[in-house]
Amino acid sequence: MHELSIAVAVVEQAEEAVRERGRAVESLTLRVGELAGVVPEALDFSFGLATEGTALAGARLLIETVDGRGRCECCGREAPTGMPPVLWCAGCGTPLTLLRGRELEIVRVTLAAGPPDAEGTSDGGGEGPRGGEGADGGLRPTPSGPPVRDEEAGHVPHR
Repeated sequence: MHELSIAVAVVEQAEEAVRERGRAVESLTLRVGELAGVVPEALDFSFGLATEGTALAGARLLIETVDGRGRCECCGREAPTGMPPVLWCAGCGTPLTLLRGRELEIVRVTLAAGPPDAEGTSDGGGEGPRGGEGADGGLRPTPSGPPVRDEEAGHVPHR
């Protein structure tokens, strides 16, 4: 089950990205291509194991699935690859060049609202819904808890 090693690598990268912020992670969003060879259910289970005792403990894993798509360099036709993948052109039989579907990347790490920062301001000010900073501060309300800040994370390529 290679999903466990993928989950461990994702948690390590996310922890490194949020280490200085000193706040818990609410959720982590991954973009996973259908041709990446990853079973989403196994990855979700593995993520729960990999996050134990880390800054991501209790975080939700959100998975965006990317359909496979290819293009025929001979006739220019584009088509979905499907599962199992069909990697040749239905029109002329030429092998397709993959356009997408092998992605495996961290898209977003959403942090919980945290303590006041060094300048003395707080993410929990009274301007926005549920005490968030409003549109300019980057916080958004959540239906079940305190406001959170969406923070973009770096690209984690599939290896």
